[in-house]
Amino acid sequence: MRVDDFDFDLPEASIALRPARPRDGARLLHVDASGALADKQVLDLPDLLRAGDLLVFNDTRVIPAALTGTRAARAVGGGGAVSAEINLHKRIGADRWRAFVRPAKRLKVGDVIEFGAFSAEVVEKAEGGDTLLAFDKSGAALDEAIAATGVPPLPPYIARKREVDAADIEDYQTLFAREDGSVAAPTAGLHFTERLFAALAARGVERCDVTLHVGAGTFLPVKADDTDDHLMHGEWCTISQASADAINAAKAEGRRVIAVGTTALRTLESLAPEVGRIEAGSRDTEIFITPGYEFRITDALLTNFHLPRSTLFMLVSALAGLETMQRAYAHAIADGYRFYSYGDTSLLERAR
Repeated sequence: MRVDDFDFDLPEASIALRPARPRDGARLLHVDASGALADKQVLDLPDLLRAGDLLVFNDTRVIPAALTGTRAARAVGGGGAVSAEINLHKRIGADRWRAFVRPAKRLKVGDVIEFGAFSAEVVEKAEGGDTLLAFDKSGAALDEAIAATGVPPLPPYIARKREVDAADIEDYQTLFAREDGSVAAPTAGLHFTERLFAALAARGVERCDVTLHVGAGTFLPVKADDTDDHLMHGEWCTISQASADAINAAKAEGRRVIAVGTTALRTLESLAPEVGRIEAGSRDTEIFITPGYEFRITDALLTNFHLPRSTLFMLVSALAGLETMQRAYAHAIADGYRFYSYGDTSLLERAR
């Protein structure tokens, strides 16, 4: 499909720089299976769901993956000291991470970036600033060094407008985060509070967890002209046997499985060998969902509002229909919904 089909104009004023307070005070746009739109609040979610619905959450935990380091002046070949901004996006070994680096053009393979108590060598460079770094610490020691030095990796559309501060440490983490490894939050989950969980339980809504460690590449706009030419970044995901059993029971009994966030949805669809059945296990996934995709597990999706020309807007268009999502986003923009990671959310039922 043409990537232009997924473009739209978004005013800068629509981009949220801070989350709603309290978390469950955000707005929610309900798009039902017929394409009808209804303006709601996150606290209305229990009334929009049915007893027996199964909510699937991504329990990944965001690590402080944004680092600032210095490459010393080169003794040979010239070049003064360079301040480098590092956004880790995928761990590939005990001492190695892939990262988006700026300014990538001023770094060469073999350069060493110092972060104070630890350092990293540039091993490989790819397009778009994507860089392979080998650190001088490994395993838990590296994790501790990153935790002591890094800050939450806010998306660029927020980081361009303000500095990361202490509030982001809490705001950019779900209440149920358990498994360290993400460099971006599964943002639909940011809206959940203990009182919302209590209301959902009283409604008879069930829940289970999966894990997908979110990589920064998921949120990048597609630069190709055609979706067939876009290459997805891989992300690691896993589903436990207990969660697989809960999901399979829901499907067998005709109950809805509702993904909380596109990362939970991509995990479900990546580990489903056939319609209506999922398998426990772990894998790297590069699944790219566009209109025409046959969903195997997901019946509905809770998700924030996404960037133009992004793989995530393509995903929601596959679930609810491109024309429906174009109309829904036009309504959201006109009605003052807040967009992106700290913004409002939507409940999308799969088009029938």
